[in-house]
This record gives sequence, C-alpha cells and structure tokens, in this order.
Amino acid sequence: MANFDLSSLALQAVCPNNVIKVDDTDLPSILVYIPAFKNSDVLTGGNDSTHSAFIVNGVQIPGFYYSKYQNVVHTTKLTGGDVAAAYSLPGEDPATSINFDTARARCEAKGAGWHLSTNAEWAAIALWCKKNGFMPYGNNNYGKDTRETNYKAIPTYEYDDSGNHYIGRVATGTGPLTWSHDKTLSGIWDLNGNVWEWQGGLRMVWGEIQILANNDAADPDNPQNETSTSWKAINASDGALVEPESKTTDTSPHLSGNTVKLDYVGSKWTYSTTIADSADSSRSCLFYQVTADSSISDAAKILLRSLALLPDEGVATDEYDGDYMWWNNGVAERCVVRGGSWSDGAGAGVFCLYGSYSRSRVGTSVGFRSAFIPEIG
Repeated sequence: MANFDLSSLALQAVCPNNVIKVDDTDLPSILVYIPAFKNSDVLTGGNDSTHSAFIVNGVQIPGFYYSKYQNVVHTTKLTGGDVAAAYSLPGEDPATSINFDTARARCEAKGAGWHLSTNAEWAAIALWCKKNGFMPYGNNNYGKDTRETNYKAIPTYEYDDSGNHYIGRVATGTGPLTWSHDKTLSGIWDLNGNVWEWQGGLRMVWGEIQILANNDAADPDNPQNETSTSWKAINASDGALVEPESKTTDTSPHLSGNTVKLDYVGSKWTYSTTIADSADSSRSCLFYQVTADSSISDAAKILLRSLALLPDEGVATDEYDGDYMWWNNGVAERCVVRGGSWSDGAGAGVFCLYGSYSRSRVGTSVGFRSAFIPEIG
C-alpha cells in the first residue's frame, strides 16, 4: 500500500476536488467525474448525438467516473477469500505485467459498475483535451516529458540496458501540473506515457476494426472474449454496426467487403473496405496522417473520429503533438493499449494507440486503469 493514510477522509484531503469511491473490498479509489457531452461539442462537423462513452446498453448516462491515476493492484482479505482488485491511488508504482483479461478481472472484482477503461471513455477524454487546449504532457522520456527539462516525477522502476541506467515508471500523480488532463490538481494524471493502458471495447481482427456498441464494454455482462458475439464491425456505407466479416477462427484475412478495415498505403494507415497491404508486423504513422478513402462514408468517419481513431475533419498539420498510431493488420486478433510509455517520446500522448498486442501480452510497460458507472449493476 501507499505510505500514507488510505482512509477516504485522508484521501479527500489530498484530492479535495475529486470523488472518493469505496468498492466492495471496502477500499477507496480516487476518481474524476466526466459529464456527458455531444459529438458536436468536441468534433468539427460532429453530429448532435451523445458521445458513445455516455450510452450503455442503449441508455444514456449522465457521465462516468474515471480513475485519476493509473491503477495498482492490492489483495484484500475478505470472508469469502482473498480478492485482488484495482485501485486509483497517488504515489504508487502502477501495476504492470498484466494481460488484457486479467486487467479486466481486477477492475470487475471491485463490484457492480466497475470496469476496465474502455476506448470510448478514453476517446471522450482525449477529444475533450484537444478541444479545450489541454493536451497533457507526461513521462514519455525516462522520467520526464520530451518538452520539459526541469520537471520530473518520483521514480518507481529503474533499469540498466547496454551499460546505461534508465528511469522507467514513476509514481502515480507525482509529475507537474502539465501532466494533468486539464492542467489542474483535480485532473486525470499520466494519460501521456509512464505505462501503456489496456482499453476495452476495441480490437482488430485480420485488419477489420471491431468494437462493442457505444460504451457497452463498460458492462461485464457484454463479453469481450475472442469469440464473443458482442464484437461488431462498422458498415462503411452508413456507420451502422454489423456482423464482422473477419473471425478470430479464420486462418486468413477477408481483404475486401463492406466493413471498415485498415490498409497500409504509402507508409500511412488508411481506412478502407479493401486491404491491399496486409502484414503480420507492427506498422505506424503519425496520428494526424491517418486517413479514410472514398469507400468510407461521412457517418462512418464521424464514428471513427468520436472513438479517437481518425483525425478531426480538415486536419492537415500535426495538431496532435506528434502522437503515433500502430496496428498489425495481418493477424487474427490484436487488442489495444493507449497513451504510450516512458520511452515513446513525442509519439506518446492521449491520441497515441498501439494495436499490435495479443490479449495475452504482458510487460513492464503495460498497465491499465479502471472506471465506474453507477447505473450498471
């Protein structure tokens, strides 16, 4: 545990403008409330529909609670047995070496309404940050941000490589105000760098983008296992969710069809209904360079933009602080982490995405955070 009083009262004194929620293990987490908004509030040319992060199982919610800090895992002894669960706490070494399904389990162990952060929720926060001019900095350069010289955070993980000593992870929330999503003490910390964060509700199967509807990934009753029927593809002609053309049980990709896929054209990712360049390798480009060809309708583009998968309308220069997007479109299933790690430099950030990990991937630079929606459960 952190080296200070973890009572709700003590944490409220540390974070007076945040929300303290106690879960089923009777331990607290510090959360930031994100109220609902429309696509048009954060996107150029966005429609007046409520952003998908605020719709669960077809019902609009007033908002969601998001972990202020990258999560740690602590085991609590309860009457029914030991429970390992996730917590949002300051001054701790974020949990890593945890795969996608275990990260989900640690969040769901907290009780009804708790879940692994979804891509829809991450996207809502990222779009809000850009719209309001608060693109957060973070630990993307071995303990500090590439754009800052003097500001540093408290190291929690250091290592040696090829005769050099490096700072890796830093303690949650110990960076400067520039590392907060709204540049205040009340904001969300470490969305840029430190460790990559697993996201629910988004994956790639043989190059096809697959999602759960709206923010249904926040409800554990909507399964996200490999063969779940909750996974849907995006119809390129109208943005509707449809049955996938590609399955994880397939042995090769469907290179053409009617759904949104990712092709690698001229060393840049392009949304299309046809894949001309498929490879079992991780390839990348700057986020602002990601495009959609003429086979992708405006409705489908708005959905992709709302999920922070495609730059805003009319973006011709890098308005995303050098954030990068990686995918692997030549394999049966790849899940998604976002934000970057301590070594990703300018490529890390709130629009940074890495879609080349299997769900079983573990590593010292891969972590997660939980979110809470009281209307679920």
